[in-house]
Amino acid sequence: MLDRTTSPRRRRTAVAVTATALLTLTAAAPAVADASLGQQAGSGTTYWVSPDGPDQGADGLTESTAFRTIQACADQAQPGDTCLIGSGTYDETVTPPRSGTAEASITFSAAPGAHVVVSGAQRLTGFTPVGDKQLATIVAADPYAANTLFSAAVAAHKIYSVPADLGSAPAEVQVFTDSRMDIEASYPFPGTDLLDPAIERAGAGSAGSTIVDPALTRPAGYWDGARVLTSYWYITTTGTVASSAPGSVTLTTAPVCVHKVVPTDTWYRLSGKIGELGYPGSYFYDAAAHRLYLYSDDNPNRHRIETKVRDLAFDLTAVSDVRVQDVGLFASTIRTGSTSTGVTLDGIDGRYLSHYWDVTQGTTNCGQNVTRGVATSGIVLEGTGNTIENSDLQFSAGNGVSLGGYANTARNNVITDVDYAGTYAAGVAVRGHSQTVEHNTIARVGRSGINLQWNGVTGTTPAADHLSYNDISGYATLSVDTAAIYTCCSSRMAGTQIDHNALHDPTPRPGGVYPFGISGIYADNGQSDLRITDNVGWGNHEGTVELNGLGSGSHDNLVANNTGGMTLFYVRGPNQSTGTQILNNIGPIAGLDRATEGGLVLSNNLISGDPLFVDAAAHDYRLQAGSPARQAAIPIPGVNDGSTDPLPSLGAFQYGAPAWTAGARS
Repeated sequence: MLDRTTSPRRRRTAVAVTATALLTLTAAAPAVADASLGQQAGSGTTYWVSPDGPDQGADGLTESTAFRTIQACADQAQPGDTCLIGSGTYDETVTPPRSGTAEASITFSAAPGAHVVVSGAQRLTGFTPVGDKQLATIVAADPYAANTLFSAAVAAHKIYSVPADLGSAPAEVQVFTDSRMDIEASYPFPGTDLLDPAIERAGAGSAGSTIVDPALTRPAGYWDGARVLTSYWYITTTGTVASSAPGSVTLTTAPVCVHKVVPTDTWYRLSGKIGELGYPGSYFYDAAAHRLYLYSDDNPNRHRIETKVRDLAFDLTAVSDVRVQDVGLFASTIRTGSTSTGVTLDGIDGRYLSHYWDVTQGTTNCGQNVTRGVATSGIVLEGTGNTIENSDLQFSAGNGVSLGGYANTARNNVITDVDYAGTYAAGVAVRGHSQTVEHNTIARVGRSGINLQWNGVTGTTPAADHLSYNDISGYATLSVDTAAIYTCCSSRMAGTQIDHNALHDPTPRPGGVYPFGISGIYADNGQSDLRITDNVGWGNHEGTVELNGLGSGSHDNLVANNTGGMTLFYVRGPNQSTGTQILNNIGPIAGLDRATEGGLVLSNNLISGDPLFVDAAAHDYRLQAGSPARQAAIPIPGVNDGSTDPLPSLGAFQYGAPAWTAGARS
């Protein structure tokens, strides 16, 4: 089981670059449940919701006549009305039948002091122990189940089962014990932390569709039909084992795209065999027999065992001007639609927002594989003018938040432990245009903290995104050639602004191609017309900023006043980097050889020598009085204002100016 509990409200954290030089974590006070209801609801009616409401005669007008479901209140609520929700777990998808208005939203809020959870899970009961007789039946149908971890666990009285119809796709099943996610029986067993899994690498002799590994000791045929997840470079993909023998498995097809099985660089996981069920916190689902098996040290009927049965807690795809406040989500999420506007999600406490393991969506299409979940997982805000703020989001196979449409906002959120499937999903996936992502703390992600991809919106003119004051750490955990903020490929980004972000301490998997291409901000494969300013980073293999002009070139990018160094790829050659300026930065720059041949302008950068930071070891990158970076910058209005000197400083902090802070604020 994942080793973090679901809490009513996790302590929110703020990350600040302070005068004492440390990025410090500070606890934020819980939001007051009814603080903004009067402003939002106007003079509308307040209705009450409680799981203890009466069976009959409920009109929601008093606590004693409260509606028993949130949906019942939603059916009644008109613009300006408020549904105050009492403590409890609500097993439903709330679909409001009507919108609010810009002047009078419809509000769904936890009542003052209430702990509200809208759950997408359903409880399972009636587990019985698996004994010798049932084991014999299983082995008769599947001889490979004998002499395995599973058979040993049955002998130790650790295996229980229950009839359960969880669908025909075991890779999409999600099981929980006492609100913690269990792990599917696999080899190698990844452990309970999917952002730091135990991994097994392909060995010498692996190639094409064949994985060779002496650790594969099961008999010939054991792995036939198993599901396989492989990860190499920046591609995670899933497939099926066609044949197997001791020391090797061969897949039905070679992994797609540039992905392939490469000795020591590819890591893999095999699932779908009951013989691997032998670890605490693990399960196996037999889709043909409609039966769930669970490894448990005691009777699971003494615990709350649940499976995910619904994707959405709130379906807001057809409404606008709705507010959801101080509500918890479990095994479910919230989604708006392409016509939604004015939706506000405030103080959401979400756990296990999205889940899947089958990431291969096409047989040959690379893009479909790497982008599973980017547009569909996590909190999904489509439409325009919608906001998620002051929220705590934890655990998702895909995103924490996905911003589609245009002019939507993710502000002041704490997002952790997401993209455990290792695709291009992210802490915040930014699609569409004109999006704002500011003052978020994002940590422990499979690939990037923010994935910035340009998508047109019919009938609109693309305009700049703004990614500012975010603190991002623990990225590149499962996939490399990425960054805390990653953007690709060959798009003109309309002056998109990336500024005042703290980007630090990636946690790539060891060995193989790792830690290739890991940076703070990565403009990959020809991204142009970006303004990358006033960012600070440390612990990044390629520095705080990385420009890769491969393909269409790196054009019209302003990279100014960043601290932490950078890397340049494919910027030289005729017209390869016209209009791009690299000014006023502090830190080494790799790839400078002949870089200006492509039109690149390099000026006033402190590439070597001691900048005399206040305390670099403690990540205080303000400048000491004697720093050579003082008064050494080209003035750029709006970028390096604020110095107490006559001329601005190099780097992300102006001498004498108050130090800016990044991350979620209290």
